[in-house]
Amino acid sequence: MLAVMPLITPFAGLRPSPERAADILAPPYDVLSTEEARAQAKGKPWCFLHVSRPEIDLPVGTDPHDPAVYARGAENFRRMIDEGILVHDPHDCYYVYRITMAGHSQTGLVAGASVAAYDRNSIRRHEYTRPDKEDDRVRQIDALNAQTGPVFLTYKSQKNIDNILQAVSRSRPEVDVTLASGIRHELWVIDDTDTLSKLTAAFDETGVIYVADGHHRSAAASRVAAMRRPKNSNPEASHEYFLAVIFPHHQIKILDYNRTIRDLNGLSRDRLLVKIRQSFSCEAVREPFRPAARGEFGMYLQGQWYVLRIHADAVPADLMKRLDVSILADKLIEPILGVSEPRTDERIDFVGGIRGLGELQKRVDSGEMAIAFSLYPTDITDLMAVADGSQIMPPKSTWFEPKLADGMVSKMLD
Repeated sequence: MLAVMPLITPFAGLRPSPERAADILAPPYDVLSTEEARAQAKGKPWCFLHVSRPEIDLPVGTDPHDPAVYARGAENFRRMIDEGILVHDPHDCYYVYRITMAGHSQTGLVAGASVAAYDRNSIRRHEYTRPDKEDDRVRQIDALNAQTGPVFLTYKSQKNIDNILQAVSRSRPEVDVTLASGIRHELWVIDDTDTLSKLTAAFDETGVIYVADGHHRSAAASRVAAMRRPKNSNPEASHEYFLAVIFPHHQIKILDYNRTIRDLNGLSRDRLLVKIRQSFSCEAVREPFRPAARGEFGMYLQGQWYVLRIHADAVPADLMKRLDVSILADKLIEPILGVSEPRTDERIDFVGGIRGLGELQKRVDSGEMAIAFSLYPTDITDLMAVADGSQIMPPKSTWFEPKLADGMVSKMLD
C-alpha cells in the first residue's frame, strides 16, 4: 500500500538551453500527422518532433509503433542532452507556464502530479482511453526514461494559488518564444523553498484536480509506475509523479468540437428533416451558423445551413444527457443517422473548432461527407461536474486551445 503523498511535487526539470528554446519547442505529438511533423521539422535538427515523432527520421512508411521508432526517439533525446541542447536543473523546482493565443492568455503550474492520486480518482478524468494509444505512450516513456508530453490538468481556481502564479510571472521569463503558429510560450522557474512549500500545501488543500486533456498520457504514466514499483517501491520515486501543467479553470478556453457524417443512413433530405423536427426546431439560414448558446446546433446539408434548437421538453434532466454533445448524439446522430459507436464507426469524423466552419462546408461540398454539425463548446464546469460524478463524456467533447508545447519542460525518471 502506497503512503498518501502530496497531490503535486516539484521536480528537477529538463529544459531548453536559453538560446535554443525557439529551435526546440514543437506542437504536441498527437496534433500532427507524420507528414506534417516531417515538414515542420525539416532543416531543424533540434526540433522536439525528432523525439516525440521520431518516425520522421526513418524511411517513409515506417510504422510509428515499430520498436525502431521508440529507439530512435531515445537516441535523439539523449543526443540533445549530451550536447547541452536540453539542460537538467540542479534541484527541484516548480515552473510557471503562460501560453497566449489571439489575445487569450492562461497561466499554469508545471509540476509532478501524483500517480497515487490519479489511481484513487483525486485526479479525475472524464474520458475513456484506447489501449493501443496507452501502449504507445507506455513504450515512449519507457524508451526515453522520461515524460516529455505534459498532461493538461485544471483546478477550481483558488486565489492563493492564482496570486502566486501571477506574482512570479511579473518578472522576466526564462523562456519567451512565439512559434510560427503565432502562439506565445513563456516559462518562469520557482526554486525558493518557501514558495515551493506554499504551492504544494495549497494544492493539497484543494483535494482534487482534473484531467482536461491528456488522458492517454496520464493512464500510461500510471501503468509505467505500476511496472516499476516492484523494483522501487519508494512512494517518492520519480515514476510516482507524472509531468503536468495545471491551469485555473476560469482561464481555460474550450472550443467547439464538431461532427461530420459520411452518409444520410439511406434517408432523403426531406425525410431526414421530418425526423429531425420531432426533437428540434429546424430553420434554413443564409450564413454558416456558429451556435451562441446551449441547445443550439448548426447543420450543413446539400449546400444549405440550418439552425437546430432542441425542444425544451426534449432536454433530459441528467447532467450527462443534457450536454450538447450528448443531445446531438442521442436525439439525432444515433437514432436518425445510425451512428451508435462513435469511437469506432468510420462513418463519423470530428473536426476541432480551431479549423472553423469553412472546414465543415469543405468536407460536405467535396462529397467526402454528407452532413455536418456545429456545436456550442462544452463548459469547463460541466467537465468537472461529470468527472466529480465519475461519469464519462462522449468522445471528442472538448477541444482545448491553445495547445501546450512539447519540449518546454521534460521530467526524467530514475
